[in-house]
Amino acid sequence: MNELVIIGAGGFARETAQAVQDAGEFKLLGHLDDNAALQGTEVDGIPVLGGCALVHDLPEARVVICVGNPRDYAARARLVRRLGLPADRYATVIHPTAAVSATSEAGPGSVLLAHCVLTAAVRVGAHVAVMPHVVLTHDDVVEDYATITSGVRLGGGVRLERGAYVGSGALLREGTTIGAWSQIGMGSSVLGDVPPGEVWVGSPARRLREAGAPALDELLTQQLGGPVA
Repeated sequence: MNELVIIGAGGFARETAQAVQDAGEFKLLGHLDDNAALQGTEVDGIPVLGGCALVHDLPEARVVICVGNPRDYAARARLVRRLGLPADRYATVIHPTAAVSATSEAGPGSVLLAHCVLTAAVRVGAHVAVMPHVVLTHDDVVEDYATITSGVRLGGGVRLERGAYVGSGALLREGTTIGAWSQIGMGSSVLGDVPPGEVWVGSPARRLREAGAPALDELLTQQLGGPVA
């Protein structure tokens, strides 16, 4: 059985750990986290082995990076670049209750949690977080580092560009595009395209403000053609 380490020890990482245990595909070695107060402790009975750099001392273990929050949803992208691991080190974690059609796919480092649904020809990129009870319908495209939180529903042909964050319970009309590193507020109804690097909220969703500095930094790096691994 392949060994696995989860980078991060917060809420998303703990949920992923439960999915790993439920699926039984990997032997979970533990968490890695740079918070020194957590190192040497256990989280939900799973050890925090050390800091994130320890991953280089575990060359046989597969990896998923489970960090980020609504205030800094660019954290996964920064950590992937910092660690510099090859793509084949990253595992794809799919909870056994997730329904992923034969014509759909999820990339390395992505996590699909309980009861999410990918109906037909859905493309999920690398290092994407798909939380419980998300529904992705036909021909949706979810680019790298996107975060889709609990209960989100995407109509057919929706595109979430790189790093987009969709808050809990949001509804996205078919054919819409959410720009890179933009954020959709929880419970919002998105009826049209959202430009990159903005926060939209409400029903129907409207622009609230620019995205936070971490997301805008990632967007600028992307636009200037800098590192996007």
